[in-house]
Amino acid sequence: MKKVNKEEKKEIAISVKDLHIRYRSLKKFSIKKSLLKLRTSKFEIFEALKGVSFDVEKGKILGIVGRNGSGKSTLLRSIAGIFSPDKGSINLHGNTVSLLSIGVGFQPALTGYENIFLSGMLLGFSEDQIRAKLKEIIDFSELGDFIYSPVKTYSSGMYSKLAFSITAILETDIMLIDEVLSVGDIQFKAKSYAKMKELINDTNRTVVIVSHSTETLRELCDVILWLHDGEIKMMGDCNEVLNKYQEFMELDALRREEEKKKEEQATIKAMKEQVKKSA
Repeated sequence: MKKVNKEEKKEIAISVKDLHIRYRSLKKFSIKKSLLKLRTSKFEIFEALKGVSFDVEKGKILGIVGRNGSGKSTLLRSIAGIFSPDKGSINLHGNTVSLLSIGVGFQPALTGYENIFLSGMLLGFSEDQIRAKLKEIIDFSELGDFIYSPVKTYSSGMYSKLAFSITAILETDIMLIDEVLSVGDIQFKAKSYAKMKELINDTNRTVVIVSHSTETLRELCDVILWLHDGEIKMMGDCNEVLNKYQEFMELDALRREEEKKKEEQATIKAMKEQVKKSA
């Protein structure tokens, strides 16, 4: 973890205030009915984030945990500017931001080479700045001549290598990392992890990491934010929050297993009763 002088004035890099993000989805999906009766289709509002508020100090590493569907990726995409708040605000205090997440940011029909420029410009870099880093990005990605092929022809490993290389080499003030701390084959994983540690240990860079790996978060993070059903359940000391989170997840897994057993028993009982009635 980074060491910051306690006497230094705290500078805020990210401010999230009363953030609400909502999705609209069809309550009962039917392609045929949706095409014939689109205007009368009923939409269900799903609130992914419900009044989330927190600050991240400049140079800190914030880890975000929570079970699937808790709003972690939605929060990252909101900070990155991909999703607009339905209510509340996000203030990056003039900092540049990049999001490292598989499946976000590339145009499939363009080549890897072209996507480097597109991604770089979306991050706020000029063409000259991108060209200055171009060879380093291509070399780090290890894609060779595939860099001139359309991204839609890439394997998931090739895609993630290019995404990682762009984000790692075109350095921004704030890095948002969504479950992509190591990608590709074994050698590239070691190289990417070493590069990531180098980047996030820069005391001027603020990092937000979403990961299911509590071991990784313990090693890298200063603060942990635990999201549960779109709300902050706990935020604070890395070990304290992760210990509570792991305890919760273990109990939750036991509860889900018990519910599954009860459902299976109820199904078996219903089947037996049906057999008796048929006899």
